Amino acid sequence: MALPPLVRQLVDIKFKNYCLNKIPQEHRDKIKILYRIRGNHVTLIESRPSYFDPTQWSELKVAQFRYNIDNQNWTLYCADRNERWHMYMEINSSDNIDDLINEVDEDPTGIFWG
Repeated sequence: MALPPLVRQLVDIKFKNYCLNKIPQEHRDKIKILYRIRGNHVTLIESRPSYFDPTQWSELKVAQFRYNIDNQNWTLYCADRNERWHMYMEINSSDNIDDLINEVDEDPTGIFWG
């Protein structure tokens, strides 16, 4: 199920700003932070030039934010080494996605950014 239109607009604004501000301009040829929306999931992705072919960019899934339309709240997920998603248990679901974005950014467990 897709995100409601107003929620989608808010997500686009928040994640565009987050991705733009996460990496300094002088390093954007070496690393990018992207996001993708699919259904009610927003996936945060780290992208770097491939080791084997620097003209190609490789991607690593960092975090996934899932919106529950019934409860109107967000839940945070982290990826394992096989890129399977697991609920991140260190923070509760929230109706404010900023709470979850801040958790990923601060990364107190080291599970998102290493």
